[in-house]
Amino acid sequence: MTDKLISVGVVGTSWWADAMHLPALASHPGAKTVAICGRNRDNARKMAATWGIPQVYTDYAEMIDSAELDAIVISTPNDSHYPITMKALERGLHVLCEKPIAMTYAQAREMADVAAAKGLKTLVPFTYSFMPTARYLKELIDGGYLGVPYHLNMRYYTGYARAGDYIWRLDRKIAGAGVVGDLGTHFIYIAEWLYGEISAVTCRLGYSVPRPALDPQGDAYELGDDSCMLTLEFANGALGMIHCTAVCYEDSPFGQTHHMEFHGSEGTLYSFTDWDKTQQVKGARVGEGLPRELPIPHHIWGAARRDTVHNTYRDMFRSEDFMIRGFINGILNDSALLPNFEHGARMQRLVSAAVQSHETGRRIEVESITE
Repeated sequence: MTDKLISVGVVGTSWWADAMHLPALASHPGAKTVAICGRNRDNARKMAATWGIPQVYTDYAEMIDSAELDAIVISTPNDSHYPITMKALERGLHVLCEKPIAMTYAQAREMADVAAAKGLKTLVPFTYSFMPTARYLKELIDGGYLGVPYHLNMRYYTGYARAGDYIWRLDRKIAGAGVVGDLGTHFIYIAEWLYGEISAVTCRLGYSVPRPALDPQGDAYELGDDSCMLTLEFANGALGMIHCTAVCYEDSPFGQTHHMEFHGSEGTLYSFTDWDKTQQVKGARVGEGLPRELPIPHHIWGAARRDTVHNTYRDMFRSEDFMIRGFINGILNDSALLPNFEHGARMQRLVSAAVQSHETGRRIEVESITE
């Protein structure tokens, strides 16, 4: 690693930027946050004061043009990702952009292609893939624990949409899709990461809770789904089921639970995270009887706390070299970053296939999605 400091600008003043991105940047010896941009100047000034950021903007284009930046972090609603990213890439900045990275596959494809052509580093923080359970599952499956993969079943249960109020994440003009994009992309990414390319999708979207017909400005909007069920066909012949919902009652401190099951010719793996004190992997190979706990190795944990899932989550992204700290390391060391915009575009394509499947009532070949 060189002695160079990466000058970073952050667009967005959400709780996520405050809780994860800015602490991680502040703790990295190779990064300096020099500018922050938010639509509300007072909020941006308060966050800048908290984190010692010298420059405050309300216009992302002005920040990109005026601040001396090497990289940008985009933590804003989905409909702004494409224009901010394209402006940043035009200026030669490395980009970390929240998922989904665009509103359409065509936009995401363009973002990935321009970044690659310019040789710029990109990262899309599919956060759950960095957690110890997911990385241990990856190590086990890549090591042949399952043998030939047969099928997987993954369930993401949370309840942020139970109340029936307006939520911008379920407003398709802002979010592009509903839960299938907001939560589904996390697990679709992990499914491909573990089992390989998905070749076809069949999907049903759910609209369980009635919501206002108008947004807070009094305008009509297209409602996104609050739950989704996807059937996946993998190129290697395996099958998968993913169920994501934001209308479940899950009384954990983080308001969600994750359930994963994997089967193959040589064995079975289970993972359960209650987002309280349990983050567990179990497994059994043929002939071993019932699945038993497979302790997550120390090299997977690193220095992260293990007492609660939320503390592990905080440490993975604030002090371990994942997500934004990994992004900075990739720039400093000129090393590959995963997941990057290529993976972000891939997820956009799969979400588009899922939405099209629901709207047409048909199985959709992923390669048929071009827009």
